[in-house]
Amino acid sequence: MQVLTLPLLKTEAGNFVVQLRDRQIAELYGITDGKAVGTYVEQAFNRYLTAKYSYTAGSAASGIDFPELEVDIKVTSIKQPQSSCPFRDASQKVYGLGYHLIVFAYEKIDNHESRAAVLNFQYAIFVERDRTGDYQTTHWLREIIRRNGNKDDVVAFLEDRNLPLDEMGRETLADRIMLQPPEQGYITISNALQWRLQYRRIIELAIAGTTSGVENLHR
Repeated sequence: MQVLTLPLLKTEAGNFVVQLRDRQIAELYGITDGKAVGTYVEQAFNRYLTAKYSYTAGSAASGIDFPELEVDIKVTSIKQPQSSCPFRDASQKVYGLGYHLIVFAYEKIDNHESRAAVLNFQYAIFVERDRTGDYQTTHWLREIIRRNGNKDDVVAFLEDRNLPLDEMGRETLADRIMLQPPEQGYITISNALQWRLQYRRIIELAIAGTTSGVENLHR
């Protein structure tokens, strides 16, 4: 059986949403819980892939869906394109989550005659891991460095942005930022016990098709 690679995963993600689009799904009829829809889609995608490819599925220990490829799947309603993500440390807001994302954005339609739901997938978007940082945080850090700001400016910015860091943590992260300026991120990440990821911007960028690191897989 063929080994699953990142290019193949991206291609199959686009193919999968087309295949699933017209499926009548009785078990999702009347369901309003986004987690239930997400679980269904993720399990269906894994069944689709395991019929064709060899790969290691994610686990609670790995924390992401495709650990060997460093990819996590996010399934979200197009009405409010967002999801939660485990918090590891504050640097994720600056340097990204540490893995790539594939975001499936759907519109769910209940057919009352057939008592089944249809998932109309509008987008399947790939985001490179270096681009999964917070948009505003990375934008302004890059701007501080572009304007010849120093470590004190970076520390003050991190404090103003209320990143979940103590004083020593801000100093350490500021040192890293001065040595290794972050790439521009495109996710909106809200502070919480878990990160809250918002995807409206990457949808807009994927439609435009002109941004490096953000790719529309569903055409």
